[in-house]
Amino acid sequence: MLFSDPNIKLFISSATFFSIILFCFGIVQYIRQKAKRREWLEKIRGSGQTSIIQHEETSKNISSKTLFTPVLNMFGFIGNRLSHKNFDQSRMRIRFLRAGIRRENAGMIYWGAKCFFSICLPAIFFICRFSVLKVLNNHITTGLIVLIALVGFYLPDLWLTIKANIRKEKLFEGIPDALDFLVVCVEAGVGLDGAIHRVAKETKLTHPVLSDELRLLNLELRAGKSRQDALRNLALRTNIDAMNILVTILIQTDKFGTSVAKALRIFSDSFRAQRYQKAEELAAKMPVKLVFPLIFFIFPSLFVIIVGPAAIRIYESILMP
Repeated sequence: MLFSDPNIKLFISSATFFSIILFCFGIVQYIRQKAKRREWLEKIRGSGQTSIIQHEETSKNISSKTLFTPVLNMFGFIGNRLSHKNFDQSRMRIRFLRAGIRRENAGMIYWGAKCFFSICLPAIFFICRFSVLKVLNNHITTGLIVLIALVGFYLPDLWLTIKANIRKEKLFEGIPDALDFLVVCVEAGVGLDGAIHRVAKETKLTHPVLSDELRLLNLELRAGKSRQDALRNLALRTNIDAMNILVTILIQTDKFGTSVAKALRIFSDSFRAQRYQKAEELAAKMPVKLVFPLIFFIFPSLFVIIVGPAAIRIYESILMP
């Protein structure tokens, strides 16, 4: 029988699995593109007229209609069922904010995802063990199940760390432009709060992540929070050295009554010089990083191309009778 061959069964199972994955990926991409198009239409229709709060509500409504909402609700339900009574979500709140996650039940979703992956991934491997991987003995199977359970438990931590690092890089890329805008606004006579609001509005398209943080800073100021506390919260959410220095400068100028424009101009010049030095450092490290690719990938191919024909000719003329 054709389907009695284990290789045919493995091939059919693999093809079915990858087909389902590609189909789901296509659906997700289609929904993302549709949501992005709807967001751009909302921005075009309401540009210059919508307020910050209305923009936040529109973004939440758009993001709430995605495909991942049932999955997140399922994770939240699992987290509520399996979490212990002393589980404190506030301990993870800083990590969620640095990753750009502001859902109210983010802690329960996070805990539910950890429980889900730590249970489902070993279960899938256990099923595959008795259907496909029959050559594995019991000791190896037990070790792999424990390893996969640990990987599944720490998989949300890895995802959260990667998401926070990507967001941190985007924030760092937007600081120079935002700083130049802020210097121009303050030197033109605009107050610090108005300058921050203007910078958040101007960087909405080029650097949306930084614009979102600055809008949140404006919302805290409008809600009545002191400027020092709002700036410290901004530095805590971003977790960038340059932003910490900028917040310290703004707090000191506000506290001692010194010139904000002059302090921002000095910091802008020093930050630009620091970025230039960092670029020179990366350029100086490049030859050292290219040594291993040259040795293991480029030099062998060049050696075969250059020496290969000569070696074949020497072999034909000397060794062959």
